[in-house]
Amino acid sequence: MKLEGELVPAVFLERRSRFSVVVARNGKKFEAFLANSGRLKEILVPGRKLLLRAVYDRPERKTGFDLFGAILDGSLVTIDSRLPNALVKEAILGSSLPEFCGYRLVKDEPVFGRGRFDFLLEPSCFLEVKGCTLVRDGVALFPDAPTLRGRRHLDELARAKQEGHRACVIFVVQRDDTEVFRPNWDTDPAFAQALIRAMAGGGVEAFAYASRCLAGELNITQKLNLQALEE
Repeated sequence: MKLEGELVPAVFLERRSRFSVVVARNGKKFEAFLANSGRLKEILVPGRKLLLRAVYDRPERKTGFDLFGAILDGSLVTIDSRLPNALVKEAILGSSLPEFCGYRLVKDEPVFGRGRFDFLLEPSCFLEVKGCTLVRDGVALFPDAPTLRGRRHLDELARAKQEGHRACVIFVVQRDDTEVFRPNWDTDPAFAQALIRAMAGGGVEAFAYASRCLAGELNITQKLNLQALEE
């Protein structure tokens, strides 16, 4: 996926609100938009080197920059939570995900039950995408904060499976420094239990992929080992 907008370096100072951070660049402090409601405590620490994406064509915005990513130990972690959906959508349209070859994208954000999933594919398949930024001790973990919405998505996917649809969830790890994915038992055991329940009893399929940003492009790189879902 080719990236739009110039990427420029900055330094993280503080998180002002759920969707706003204060950064420094060239001796000036200003706000940047944070498209991620996660805690990001291991990533957004004062002094962290960042990459911002310039957004100049939106006059209604308060800031001309989005927080794109952060540099951790020389590796880039993308932070924008809109990117995983865009990556998966492009991969499905390009038939580059083996699990979904032969499927056609029918609709974004289809309504089902009490909410919406990310994609509806044909033959009938509901697909939910989750972005993951947290890696601890070499293991990618989701979520980094309790997510009732995430648990509901898993329960609704199991219901969709019961009604005769294929039902899948893809965890896109927004970095490439891991080969393993697990649910985050410490932070949200209810989500981990819901994932086990959805897969073991509900027939929901779960996949995890790493991603990498290089030379102005963001791509899915490899399928990760989804470890035994036990505490």
